[in-house]
Amino acid sequence: MKLASRRTYTVGAVGLGLVLLGTGAVPAGADPARTQAGPPAISEQDVMPHLNALQKIADRDGGNRAFGTKGHEQSLEYVKGVLDKAGFKTRVDSFTYKGAVGHNLIADWPGGDANHTLFAGAHLDSVPAGPGINDNGSGSAAVLATAQAVAKGHLKPKRHLRFAWWDAEEEGLVGSARYLKKLPAAERKKIDTYLNFDMTGSKNVRQWLVVHDGKEATDAFEDYFAAKKLPTFDIGVGGSDHESFGKAGIPTSGFTTGVGNCLHEACDRIDNVDPKTETMSANAIANVVWKLATTTR
Repeated sequence: MKLASRRTYTVGAVGLGLVLLGTGAVPAGADPARTQAGPPAISEQDVMPHLNALQKIADRDGGNRAFGTKGHEQSLEYVKGVLDKAGFKTRVDSFTYKGAVGHNLIADWPGGDANHTLFAGAHLDSVPAGPGINDNGSGSAAVLATAQAVAKGHLKPKRHLRFAWWDAEEEGLVGSARYLKKLPAAERKKIDTYLNFDMTGSKNVRQWLVVHDGKEATDAFEDYFAAKKLPTFDIGVGGSDHESFGKAGIPTSGFTTGVGNCLHEACDRIDNVDPKTETMSANAIANVVWKLATTTR
């Protein structure tokens, strides 16, 4: 989470006592290759190992996963390995900023109308002060678990589906801005919606803070959370990588669970993430991605 020019959203001291109610999973016995009803349910065992992997990377590489460090490079290699194994077409887009080389990871799922792309992403870098497991290992892991659900469910999207893990967000949304600057105008017009996730596993969360911009995606998130009886709050637009897309004229949405207990410090470790909140967030992302990817405008 980049704090400059952003509102800071804190979470309350009382938890929701979250229960992972109906995640929109494919019914037992159904062939996921033949149904588009919803993604496979994401469990703690699907998402939390990704955060443990990022914590281990930070621990052996100076305590962080920041832009320009081995910690970030190894984080990218980890995520890319998972995606390659799942059947995504991946590429690394590199850029230079303040004398250091940054790396964005882009992953495309086969199929769908390339003229209508649904794009979901999260920043993978931490600040130098700590490992950044909630900010933003949590968003990165939730998006990665969603990508795995897409592969596991054999999703056959109507819209093309693309995921990204951005670098140098903590430097001022640099990675996403550089990506869009290089992207031809004709390609930018093919992106129907961009969804961003920055801190999705905060402890003691009382509400999901939803980015209200693109109506289609915003409504989908609000409908999902309402069906689960989980409170939300409209945070408008701005503050993370979706801001880069908004400036390019692309509708955006997504959510955060707020700052939580520790931000931009060494204490942002694996125990700064609530597994139930992170799992609920991952299921929310997967269900909305699935819904939007299987519909057309």
